[in-house]
Amino acid sequence: MTTAAIETIMLTAPVIPVIVINDVADAVPMAEALVAGGLKVLEVTLRTPAALEAIAAMKQVEGAIVGAGTVIDPKTLDDALKAGSEFIVSPGLTDNLGKAAIESGIPFLPGIANAGDIMRGLDLGLTHFKFFPAMAAGGIPALKSLAAPFGQCKFCPTGGVTLETAGNWLAIDPVLCVGGSWMIPAGPLDTAAIQRNAAAARALA
Repeated sequence: MTTAAIETIMLTAPVIPVIVINDVADAVPMAEALVAGGLKVLEVTLRTPAALEAIAAMKQVEGAIVGAGTVIDPKTLDDALKAGSEFIVSPGLTDNLGKAAIESGIPFLPGIANAGDIMRGLDLGLTHFKFFPAMAAGGIPALKSLAAPFGQCKFCPTGGVTLETAGNWLAIDPVLCVGGSWMIPAGPLDTAAIQRNAAAARALA
């Protein structure tokens, strides 16, 4: 695994949609709407029974780069790899998960919330991180303070980021992209709204 691989994914679009999917039937139309709106990198969180099947389905959508989020241990990493995930995102970082992800060779974006987390990642050879939960962990001032002593690191803030605040995060030099769930409205699948929201997010670039 190279840091270049995860950096390329992070630079594909300014926002990575964080997707919680309950019905596999929604997977393909949702992915098509997001990609049509300009967001190609899709993070499907492993929080529902439908998630792994949804990853496999979304991979059929032309242009989509589909990964798994909420990967918390080597077992969920293995499940995500078997489903065809093209990248992995975790809410935190342990030595076990970090070593397993690096050994697999898949682009990996582990979650960090403090300096100790970053140093653990650096020890493993990682330099690209998800800052999570971004707002609860102190928001923009916290990330600026954290980034200062770690100039080699790049970040994707996720957790409480909105369309209104995303631009402020993206203005921070070491932030390559943000993660968010606002592109997908609650309730029945509305592909027109998803595509509109994705296009507005894409325009943040």
